[in-house]
Amino acid sequence: MKIKIVWVGKTKEQFLAEGIEKYLRFLAPMAQVCIAEIKEEKGKAREAALKGEEAKILKQTSDYYLLDERGRGFSSVGFAEFLLERDAVDFVIGGPYGVSEKVRERAKGLIALSKMTLTHEMARLLLMEQLFRGHTILMGKEYHH
Repeated sequence: MKIKIVWVGKTKEQFLAEGIEKYLRFLAPMAQVCIAEIKEEKGKAREAALKGEEAKILKQTSDYYLLDERGRGFSSVGFAEFLLERDAVDFVIGGPYGVSEKVRERAKGLIALSKMTLTHEMARLLLMEQLFRGHTILMGKEYHH
């Protein structure tokens, strides 16, 4: 399976960066994961930042699912089934301001990792873990209980 994750900004928290790297290593034998890190538009008003990030996101992908707390929630088994139905999938995670309405409207769907609002950096780690969990479920490996 090919997975592309487009996210805005660098992962600044070391413990999150280490967790993301860990799950990238764990996923390597199961899926081809590509991360496209979009430069955050710093020092601009919210709308100007979102507009600048919008162009960069849409340059990276046009066929994606947006991670958003208002999206569809999955159980881990349900998410595994979602992955099973695809050969390739792109995900977008916005930055501190989220994403523009255009990015939201163009998404194939919205996916919620939680009903709670998460930091964009924390969402990255949670997505990576759920991708790994989903693949272990599909492979019948002992990780998900």
